[in-house]
Amino acid sequence: MEGQKLSKGNTPTDEDLITRFQQGDIYAFDLIVKRYKQQLLNFVFRFLNNREQAEDVVQETFLRVYRKRHAYKQVAKFSTWIYTIAGNLARTELRKRKRRKLFSLSDIGMEEKDYEIASDEFNPEKYTNTVMYEAIIQREIDSLSAKFREVIVLRDIQGLAYEEIAEIINVPLGTVKSRVNRARLRLQEKLKKQL
Repeated sequence: MEGQKLSKGNTPTDEDLITRFQQGDIYAFDLIVKRYKQQLLNFVFRFLNNREQAEDVVQETFLRVYRKRHAYKQVAKFSTWIYTIAGNLARTELRKRKRRKLFSLSDIGMEEKDYEIASDEFNPEKYTNTVMYEAIIQREIDSLSAKFREVIVLRDIQGLAYEEIAEIINVPLGTVKSRVNRARLRLQEKLKKQL
C-alpha cells in the first residue's frame, strides 16, 4: 500500500508531505529533505559562493523546518516557505561576513573544487573552457549586490516564478521583475567584456 501512495502517478505534493510531517510522519520529512536538499544547496551556494557555509545554511534550514513544522500554514506554497527560510539564513551569513571582514581565497572563488568526469572520452579543452566560463559567470554573479544576486539566482538558476520570488524576498512583483532585468543587463555588460 505504501508503494502505491508514492507511485509515479500519486507522488505527494510538498504540501501533502508537510501536512503528514506535522501529523508525526517522520518519513515525510525525509522525503522533503531528499526533494529539496540539492535545490537549496545550489541556491545558497550561488548566493554565498562557499560550499561549507552553504551546507551549514541548508542544514540549519532543515533544522528550522523540523522544529517549526507547525508554523507552516497552507496559505503559501511550501517551496516559498522553505526558500524564504534558506534565503534569510543566507542573508544573515552575508551580514556576518561583512562584520567579520575576513578575506579568504574561498570568498573570491579560488577554493579547491572537485569535478567528476562522466565519460571516458574526456576532452580537456572543452572541459577547461566549460570550467573557465562557469567560473567567470559565477564571479560576475558574485560581484552583483546581494539584492540583484538573490533574484538572479532564484529566477535564472533555480527557475522560480516571479510571483514566488516576490513572496520569498517579501517585495512587490514589479520590484522583482525590475531587479531581474537590471541584474541581467549588468551581467550581460560584464560578460561581454569577459567572454
